[in-house]
Amino acid sequence: MLTNRSLAMLRAVAAGRADLGAGSEPDLRVDGLPCCDQPAAHRLFHDGLVRPARPARPGHWTPAELTAAGELALGLPVAA
Repeated sequence: MLTNRSLAMLRAVAAGRADLGAGSEPDLRVDGLPCCDQPAAHRLFHDGLVRPARPARPGHWTPAELTAAGELALGLPVAA
């Protein structure tokens, strides 16, 4: 079950307002600011709800995007 905060983070990703830091525990930024709950951001990544939109080297940022599972979690239509 996702918390309201996690859902808000997913909505920010869906709106194109979020970036992921490259690495095994990617941090999340929203509107260029670090997310206040990085453990929740890590869970969204490891649970397969968000992913980097393109590859990035460690220490660099890349746009975040929803996976099909993330779209389902928000009740969005899943792209075929």
